[in-house]
Amino acid sequence: MTKKILVLLSALAIISSAVLFTVSAQDTPTPEQRAVMSAETRQGLFKLLGFNLGPIVGMAQGAPFNAELAERNARRIAAIAPMIPDVLAADTRSFDVETEALDLIWDNLDDIAIKAQELIEAANTFAGIASGGDRGATLGALRSLGGACGNCHDTYRVDDD
Repeated sequence: MTKKILVLLSALAIISSAVLFTVSAQDTPTPEQRAVMSAETRQGLFKLLGFNLGPIVGMAQGAPFNAELAERNARRIAAIAPMIPDVLAADTRSFDVETEALDLIWDNLDDIAIKAQELIEAANTFAGIASGGDRGATLGALRSLGGACGNCHDTYRVDDD
């Protein structure tokens, strides 16, 4: 695991710890407060995934090709994706939280775990191809990586496109 990925994961852990410490220093959070925190945590994780996927998609849309960036970001996606089932484990359906998550997520957590594993595999495959430095091969492999993201979005996220 590269140093940058460890720094990224450490930062995420520190932020999560700070939130939890702040909450634990106060009164015990209500179930609704816990639901809000759960939703914010999962949204943060998905923003982080998008932050890493964005530049890769940009390359496919005409931004300058950078194989090292594509590989690095794909490896980050593969490192972060195992957290997806964890951040979706807290069922927030009963609470008024701002979310694009569809209720059926919590009836299909096994499928979520499978889809997260597929994303890990697609990201690692993409990173391996990107490491070769070939623009055509790398961008050709993007369809599989994007498809692994889209598989979850299509089924478990509000369609806001």
